[in-house]
Amino acid sequence: MALHEHDDRALFLVVAAGRGARAGAGGPKQYRELAGRQVLTRTLEALLGAEPEAHALVVIHRDDLEFYNTAIAPLPEILRARLHAPAFGGETRQDSVCNGLEALAAAGATAAAPVLIHDAARPFVGIDLIRRALDVAQKNGAGVPGVSVTDTIKQTAEDGRIVATPDRAALRAVQTPQAFRFELILGAHRAARDDGRRDLTDDAAVAEWAGHCVFVFAGEAANIKLTTQEDFLQAEKKFVDGKMLNDLPDVRTGQGFDVHAFGEGDHVWLGGVKVAHERGLVGHSDADVLLHAITDAVLGAIASGDIGAHFPPSDPQWRGASSDLFLRHAVELVSARGGKVAHVDATLICEKPKVGPHRDAIRARIAEVMQLPLDRVAVKATTSEHLGFTGRGEGIAALAMATVRLP
Repeated sequence: MALHEHDDRALFLVVAAGRGARAGAGGPKQYRELAGRQVLTRTLEALLGAEPEAHALVVIHRDDLEFYNTAIAPLPEILRARLHAPAFGGETRQDSVCNGLEALAAAGATAAAPVLIHDAARPFVGIDLIRRALDVAQKNGAGVPGVSVTDTIKQTAEDGRIVATPDRAALRAVQTPQAFRFELILGAHRAARDDGRRDLTDDAAVAEWAGHCVFVFAGEAANIKLTTQEDFLQAEKKFVDGKMLNDLPDVRTGQGFDVHAFGEGDHVWLGGVKVAHERGLVGHSDADVLLHAITDAVLGAIASGDIGAHFPPSDPQWRGASSDLFLRHAVELVSARGGKVAHVDATLICEKPKVGPHRDAIRARIAEVMQLPLDRVAVKATTSEHLGFTGRGEGIAALAMATVRLP
């Protein structure tokens, strides 16, 4: 792909040539899966989706061409059409960026074009941040996103002694995309390369070394760089079924309540878990009071009636049925509307059986049925201090709240 003469459209230079050793085993981090898609795929979607006319070039390791082709394959054709052929990286990040800039120059990038240099391992870059970066590149020539430092910073000597405490009010933690006019940053990288300077850790440092003034503009706390295994674990929590919850802005809350009386039996079903007990619960289905309350909460969040409307107790096909079926149905109704259940909080009210020993198993089963991460399912239990029908041991009650996000 060649850029047209006098074409000043935005350019994205994505740096993806690193090995990502701190992320542990599993190959280069930019090609690892994050909620079902490679990190690089998500990064390119975010960048190209934010600026419809922009072109992008990815700098990759020579050994990673097959990984790269796999990463771009899921992109819509309209996005792939705006990708230049990848450039190959060098020994350092500075070398890799310089190689990418030279490839853009060979493709016809104009002097005034804004270029945003971005880490492949920052897939959560937001559209507002991208637009701020482009604005700074065009107005100031060089800028980097930064976020305020909240921890006290200590400067130490080699033996660990503290030698200074900088004023954190003047400090910023710098992110990418770093934004420049193309001729400015290309010239700076060429000068550093020709002078043998290969130890500059980011593109702002290259521009500063070359004598340019670099401005800091507002970054985003969510724009994290995936570096360690813990980063990946935290990043996975931003997704439900492969979709970022931030893409579902219509937040709804539903509540559910259910009661079942004790009768004959030697166990009760609570949250899909069979719990041994001296009595059973009476109901048309398996009388899982907890799943019934959660089902009503999910249905309530999408204003879709209650469990009885979907599974009438007068219908013999539901006699003795597992309540998993009811809850799955409610979750599927949310999915059919393009939404996701984001969180469930439920409380059991009873004197017996004791719920504590079974709490983890109940949470795990509910999470499995609803296809939610475990930390999005809360289950609590309380007594009614021997008051009312639960206090007299006549039955169990359950309360539930469900948070649902829709497009």
